[in-house]
Parts: sequence; structure tokens; C-alpha cells
Amino acid sequence: MGLLKRLFGSFSKDLAIDLGTANTLVLIKGQGISINEPSVVAIQVNKHGQETILAVGQEAKDMVGKTPGNIKAIRPMKDGVIADFRTTELMIKYFIKKVHGRGVSSPRIIICVPYGLTQVERKAVRDSALNAGARFVYLIEEPMAAAIGAGLPVKDPNGNLVVDIGGGTTEIGVISLGGLVLSKSLRVAGDKLDAAITDYVKRKFNLLIGDRVAEELKIKIGTAIKLDEDLITIVRGRDQVEGILTSIEITSEHIREAMTEPLRQISEALKSVLEETPPDLAGDIVENGIVLTGGGALIRGLDKYLSDAVKLPVYIAEDPLLAVAKGTGKVLDELDLLQQTTFEE
Repeated sequence: MGLLKRLFGSFSKDLAIDLGTANTLVLIKGQGISINEPSVVAIQVNKHGQETILAVGQEAKDMVGKTPGNIKAIRPMKDGVIADFRTTELMIKYFIKKVHGRGVSSPRIIICVPYGLTQVERKAVRDSALNAGARFVYLIEEPMAAAIGAGLPVKDPNGNLVVDIGGGTTEIGVISLGGLVLSKSLRVAGDKLDAAITDYVKRKFNLLIGDRVAEELKIKIGTAIKLDEDLITIVRGRDQVEGILTSIEITSEHIREAMTEPLRQISEALKSVLEETPPDLAGDIVENGIVLTGGGALIRGLDKYLSDAVKLPVYIAEDPLLAVAKGTGKVLDELDLLQQTTFEE
């Protein structure tokens, strides 16, 4: 504990980073969330092949699908892991600089990662942060961060189950006594739901839409269960048969049908975790229910959908989008949690 106090006590701008496939959140120790932006980097390539960062975050995301040939809008994270090492490093460096300005820029950093990353994938996260200017790097696994951020009593000898549906992965974890007793990471989450919507619209309506439009449909009218009254919106795209730009009417029932398979995979993964849970902890979960976090928790009726699938109560955490980031930040603030729930790389 003395070492941890020396590491963290003397420096005011230690950072917690939720390095997500869809969004990256950065928290400053003792100050809360400082940055919440899409995990996107826009890079311009000149005629000599040299690359320059044009934009990071929301500004870069606004360029997705709309860039000329010499500009690339890159999402460096895929399925919860680093797909583009160099761009991830540039993105982390940009966010550190944004937080620190012209001041000292060698913070100690805790980064949240999906459960079950390989040693190679963990090393990629660590090296990205160190190369971006971090002094020390600690990793915390997403199910644990989600549970802490959702306010669950993770240090108690009591079983709690959290399901975090992010952009790249769905993380399911059974937590007791400050540790993950059982966990599963499924590379089916928000991105796969968007892809399923894109494929469905193409198949059913011969309409080509982009990932960004699919995500907007999911948020605006997406539902996991049948609604008493359908939500309706107009979507614009290109007819793949005639090649002309056109618009069609899409309902929430269409989006529910589109998302059927990825949602089924998530519910099956949850069932398998419950089947493997030790009996004493299973009894706790029956009593406590299941807590849902992440952006996926905001899909209409998903709590009921999962509750019907596993025959247990499912609750949506307060502020589910920020649960993982808040949990990571809380660990940064509390030395005993840091020692118990993270590992130094």
C-alpha cells in the first residue's frame, strides 16, 4: 500500500480510461469525466504518403463515410481490442494532451479492458499507453469496472452478476469478494447489432445504408421486444438494384427482427454463465437479480427480453452508458480497490 500511495498520491492528474470500441471516456482523478468522445481518428495522407491527424473523437466520427480519398476515418478498436496499434497510440496521446494541455503529460493510467484478453492483446494496450506518455499502466477488466460503476457491493461475500453491452463486446461477470468468480466476453454487441440492421435493410428493402445510419435506427426506434404501438421513421439510402437514392419507412418491428440473432447470442451467453455459477452464488443472484450496463442497456425492452430468457429479474443500472468509466474512475480514487481489482502491466 505504501508503494501505491507513492505512485498515486503525489500526482493530481492520474487518469482512468475506458478505451471502448465505440467511445473513449477519460476521467481525471478526483474530478470525474473529462472526455467522452467516439473512438475515431481522421487521418490525411499527402502525395508523399505522410500522414497527419486531422481530427479525433466526435469531429472525426462526423467524417465517417464522407471523406475524400486522401482522408481516412479510422476506428482503431475492433471487438474490444486494438485493431490498429499506431492509431490507438495517437488517439490516447491526443486525449492525454487534451487533458493536460501544456502541463506535465506523463500520468499514471488505469485502462479498462475486456475480460479474457490474450497476453499479446494486453501488451498492445499497455504499450499504446506507455508510448503515448503514460508513466505506469494498470488494467482492470470490464465486468469488474461495470459492477463498481453500477454501485454493486463488489467487496462483499455476496454474488452479483453484471452484463455490460458495449460497442465491441458484451461482458458478463459474476463478482464476489472483490474478484471475478466467473466471466465471459462475447464479441457480439453494439457493432454487431448495427451490422445486423444494415444487412436486414439491404436484404428486405434492397436499400444500402451505412453503419452510422444503422446506429441511428437502433437508438431511435430499436427494440428487443414487440411494442404495443410501432415506432416509425424514414430512412434514406441507395437502392442497390436501380442505383438511385431513395427513402423508405422503417418500423421498430423491422429493427427488432433485424437484431434477433445477435440478441439471442447474448441471452445464450448469459444462460451459460448462470449454468456454470456455483450454487451458493447462484442463490445470491436469484435474490439480487442481474444488472445491465453499457450502451446496449438503453435498447428498449432489453431488460425484459433478458429477464424472460433467464427467468430472473434484470435491472438497468443508473446511467448505464457511463458505468464502466465511472467504475474505472472509482478504482483510481480508492487505493484499496486499486490493489484488489487491478493488475500492473
